[in-house]
Amino acid sequence: MELTSLQAFVKVVQTGSFTRAAEALNTQKAYLSRVVTQLEKELGVRLLERTTRALSLTEIGREFFERAVGILASVEDAQRAVQKAQGEPRGVLRLTCGVEFGMIAVSGWITTYLERYPQVRVDADFTGRIVDIVHEGFDVAIRVGPLADSTLTARKLGELRYGWFAAPAYLARRAAPSLPSDLATHEVLAFAGGSHQATWVMSQDSQQERIALQPRMKANNVFAVRDAAVGGLGIAQLPLIVAAPAVQAGLLRPLLTDWSAPAVPIHAVFASARYLTPKVRGFIDLAVDAMLPGANGQGDPAGTSDAPTAPQTKPSIPAISRITAQAEPTQTVAAGVSNRRP
Repeated sequence: MELTSLQAFVKVVQTGSFTRAAEALNTQKAYLSRVVTQLEKELGVRLLERTTRALSLTEIGREFFERAVGILASVEDAQRAVQKAQGEPRGVLRLTCGVEFGMIAVSGWITTYLERYPQVRVDADFTGRIVDIVHEGFDVAIRVGPLADSTLTARKLGELRYGWFAAPAYLARRAAPSLPSDLATHEVLAFAGGSHQATWVMSQDSQQERIALQPRMKANNVFAVRDAAVGGLGIAQLPLIVAAPAVQAGLLRPLLTDWSAPAVPIHAVFASARYLTPKVRGFIDLAVDAMLPGANGQGDPAGTSDAPTAPQTKPSIPAISRITAQAEPTQTVAAGVSNRRP
């Protein structure tokens, strides 16, 4: 049995079709079909149930798939050992992240990463769907929000901090709120989608207010909420790095600066901390370094300054050992992880 046969079978299962697997492997659909058929003949069992609409694993096929993934992982471990000795990141980095945070930050990280390491290529999937990074063959996922427990590993990159903002045109019509309770008399614009409800949690020292909203507008896209705020339609809660350019341009003003919203954690999720290839380690180290002071809560939060820090375009790169040397521990998370709010 050849490794190429195992690779073909695993890719067909991961992509869910011979056509997509052929595209991923840069080969012909008919060739992959022959390879898998021959593999079934060698084993004397049917691995896949084929219909005109979909492919599915048989019971024995699922067991064989799990073992094949393990065999290929062992081969990759040997390759990683060689790459680690060479030190320079190389190969294809497959990563996934949410659409909005991808546009806010990850796209910039990718650009810096490719500039830094000329021997790597990036295959990025910006999506809001639930992704099983192991079965779908991703090296790393960037996730915003709490993570579920599992056997995967997570490295905390930082946190997103939030503030409240309104346009000068809106504040010319309505007096700025001085307390959370004042929001009851204001038009509010809310990010609300999926499990996220139209509620703002606001804290000051030991005091906490939970504001149930009746928003004039709610949307599951933070850029739509920001644009509505810039348009003078009301008060919005926004991530500092989303609001920063509009604040710097004088299009938004920070409000309720003595109050804070809960910070949202950002993690890199990957299969194993033990066998990190240089390409994965290099990207995660870059991401840790690239997190903004405002996003991590290390700088002035938006609202204490008229000009929150804008995203960096070329962050410095820390030492390769940084991911394991930092005090922040790794944690285990779910294989299938979904998007959270940006």
